[in-house]
Amino acid sequence: MEKQNIFDLSKEELSEIIKPAFRAKQIYQWLYQKYVNSFDEMKNLPKELKDQLEAQYYLDPLVIAKVEESRDGSKKYLFALKDGNTVESVLLPMKQEQNDEEGKLIHHTRYTICISSQVGCKIGCAFCLTGKSGFKRNLTAGEITSQILMIKRDNAIAENRRVNIVYMGMGEPLDNLANVSKAVRIFTDIDGLSISPRRQTISTSGLSSQIEKLGLMELGVLLAISLHAVDDELRQTLMPINKAYNIESIINAVKAFPIDARKRVMFEYLVMKGVNDDQKSARKLVKLLHGIKSKVNLIYFNPHVGSEFARPLEKDMIAFQQYLVDHGVLCTIRQSKGLDISAACGQLKDKEKNNDNA
Repeated sequence: MEKQNIFDLSKEELSEIIKPAFRAKQIYQWLYQKYVNSFDEMKNLPKELKDQLEAQYYLDPLVIAKVEESRDGSKKYLFALKDGNTVESVLLPMKQEQNDEEGKLIHHTRYTICISSQVGCKIGCAFCLTGKSGFKRNLTAGEITSQILMIKRDNAIAENRRVNIVYMGMGEPLDNLANVSKAVRIFTDIDGLSISPRRQTISTSGLSSQIEKLGLMELGVLLAISLHAVDDELRQTLMPINKAYNIESIINAVKAFPIDARKRVMFEYLVMKGVNDDQKSARKLVKLLHGIKSKVNLIYFNPHVGSEFARPLEKDMIAFQQYLVDHGVLCTIRQSKGLDISAACGQLKDKEKNNDNA
């Protein structure tokens, strides 16, 4: 019998297979809170059960193939999958550890981890390196959750230290909604990583019908829209998916999406020099978001080899932000991290591929 990835199972599914059912809770705690590498390390399980688990499941759905670390503390991971494919994830330190004058810890380091949902991507955005390699397959729920687990383990981040998760890596999360939503539930499980849905942000290129389905699931996650343009003509040039899901359909789906009263829908706006960084675009964006409890995240385009787009000037980014703020739109400029490593999605994978072909 071919072994299965145990991380693909929710606690409820595991409790249907493993009897008595309380063993599922114990197994989950060993997997997600104690970071074990083998079933033999699960000390409170009987030997017969450990032998059963060993015969039916494996614990290594991902292997760290390469890590690049930036001067700013960011780490880019390239993970190898069982079938030979690779995906990327990024660890981003958002706030450093703080101590008082006596050396007593005030705040732990706060992390955001960006994870992938697919091998490759179908969307084909003009500015994205991931899509140029084509689409291979969806990641399973266990391959999604294992990215967080392995990064926490590799960086000795304690199980009770919460991280923020953003589904903004390789792939379109809502094109793999079944496995992504299952991963959200696994992350949330109190006997697992216990990461609140409010710490999980799903980013989409704008599959409006899938946004509606996600909303009906009432998972409690946050939503981010990769907008990048304020009119259909430009957006269709940058993001061919706009032919099927235009801006109007996206805005309508966002307005119907259930969001925590304390939170906002994030609109990601990748700024490219001479393409979408002008004041006319800023005016259109203000009008487009009228009536939506939103936040705009302006992102510097991160150049990669062969790209036709360039990084915008700082003065243009600031002017764009200032116009939005002056007109009542909450807006931040994302501070670029990992510029000295392969930080943009697909760069590390592409570099390794080129090295192999050299």
